Amino acid sequence: MSNVYYKRYEGNDPEVLSLLAKELFEHIVEHEDVELKKEIPIKVHFGEKGNITHMPPQSYNGLIDALKDREIDTSYIETNVLYRGSRTTKDNHVALAKDHGFTQIPIIIADGNMGEDVYEVEINKEYFDKVKLGKTYADYDQILVTAHFKGHAMAGFGGALKQLAMGFASRSGKLAQHAKLKPSVKGKKCTSCGVCIDKCDVDAIHIEDHAIISSDKCIGCAGCIAVCPTGAISNDWNGENFREKITEYAYGASLNKSHIYINFLTNVTKECDCIGQHLDIIAKDVGVFVSMDPVAIDAACLDILQKNEDEALFDKGRTTLEHAKRIGFGSLDYKLIEL
Repeated sequence: MSNVYYKRYEGNDPEVLSLLAKELFEHIVEHEDVELKKEIPIKVHFGEKGNITHMPPQSYNGLIDALKDREIDTSYIETNVLYRGSRTTKDNHVALAKDHGFTQIPIIIADGNMGEDVYEVEINKEYFDKVKLGKTYADYDQILVTAHFKGHAMAGFGGALKQLAMGFASRSGKLAQHAKLKPSVKGKKCTSCGVCIDKCDVDAIHIEDHAIISSDKCIGCAGCIAVCPTGAISNDWNGENFREKITEYAYGASLNKSHIYINFLTNVTKECDCIGQHLDIIAKDVGVFVSMDPVAIDAACLDILQKNEDEALFDKGRTTLEHAKRIGFGSLDYKLIEL
């Protein structure tokens, strides 16, 4: 059984949330004898351009202070997104993060300029033998994984597990989770410019009436998606067993690591912070949670949210938790401790 600690707070003032997160971090370090490393990045989501319900940078000040008080080096760490947007490339991603106020500490984009920097972790599970993660994550044995717990159209909910899965994955790893198929080209949007050909390292693309991707040669790196100037290249977002694949990627991202997990159960929206527009709040704020177990902390957040709001809310995300149990990852048995 895993411990999940939380502080109740029915509000969303980032300064208050910052203090609560710091208190919870210090509590779990002391009460679970967590050995802290000399360098601990903070995994965050900077929010897509136009989104205002992601966790604001002030929410992390307490955690940053807690690490600096211990003379622990820290930084923000993230990976680029798979889709075309303001966070597709490193430079644009960092610029957006700073635009949103994430300027307190350095920013690391773990998978390089366009998601090409990869390291693999062997897991030998049902859907993946190996997972592909942002290369810089290999440099750290411990990361403070923070998540804004909210809804997600495909995953059901986004919390610690999705932060590990999508947030740690390289572009090719994100594609592997999302799709059974390789990228495809929308002929009417393709201008036959050849940029994708120059980007492809395995000569999987050629031009006929428009760009054609060879499914036999394509390795699913998704670099062509990032560089296409017209957005003609995309992937199948409705890939099979998406939620189970998230679980296995999260398992790989946490394997042999001593990550600490903090969930902010506030500003709960139906959709993800990747949506670059106004999102309505659909539930009352609950507070801040911390655990050493990503499965337990997500289960606790989902349980308390459903109890407070609607027993069916985000329920398809249960698939992710159930698959975790099947593969021996984390624990669905938890002790919820209010501080």
